[in-house]
Amino acid sequence: MLKISLLGLFFGTIGTTLGGLIGIFTKRNSNKFLSVVLSFASGLMLAVVCFDLIPEALEMTSIYTVLLGVILGIATMIGCDILVNKKFKLEGSTNLGLVKTGIIVSIGLALHNIPEGLAIGSGFEASTTLGFSLAIAIALHDVPEGLSMAVPMKSGGMSPIKIMVYVILSGIATGIGALIGAIVGNISIKVIALCLAFAAGAMLYIVSGELVPESNKLYQGRLTAVGNMIGFMIGLLVMILNG
Repeated sequence: MLKISLLGLFFGTIGTTLGGLIGIFTKRNSNKFLSVVLSFASGLMLAVVCFDLIPEALEMTSIYTVLLGVILGIATMIGCDILVNKKFKLEGSTNLGLVKTGIIVSIGLALHNIPEGLAIGSGFEASTTLGFSLAIAIALHDVPEGLSMAVPMKSGGMSPIKIMVYVILSGIATGIGALIGAIVGNISIKVIALCLAFAAGAMLYIVSGELVPESNKLYQGRLTAVGNMIGFMIGLLVMILNG
């Protein structure tokens, strides 16, 4: 059980950490570049919601349970958005939009990483090969997620150490999910489905309420739309290859 949890923690943090480091050390800070990164991340997340989270949840439970999970996920992210907004207004941040976007993305991805950890934990319970396959696939698709957290935070003026704290904390959620999966073993299918739908709702809010508006605010050219479509297609490709 401890081994499965540590493996989930390792694979959950390595992808987001790598993406976060790329975001911190990249030297291009133009509005155009940042807009494309954010729109790419929004396309990628939308693909994960449409072709992974929701279909997976629908296979496990009814449409009503899925809709309930999605609504709860959206409501939770709205609450987080309000709290983060108040915090940064109190601190008088001059780059509220970008920093807030990065933090909201990190919270949403942490919520999304819990069902990913459940998948790793239950995968290792089934077989070591399946567990490692799932863990590697999840680590790879966490790289652009880490990037989508770090780039707006860096452009908003947050220090590299603080950025990496948020990025690593987001990845740790995968280890927590793996621990839950290892403890419960054959966890209720409905609970897993509700977690997946909850993560889908959280990511839908991130895409619609944070990434797309922020990317359009930074740059309104065609590249923003192109970045979104490329992210969506890469997300679809990753889902097909992992399937």
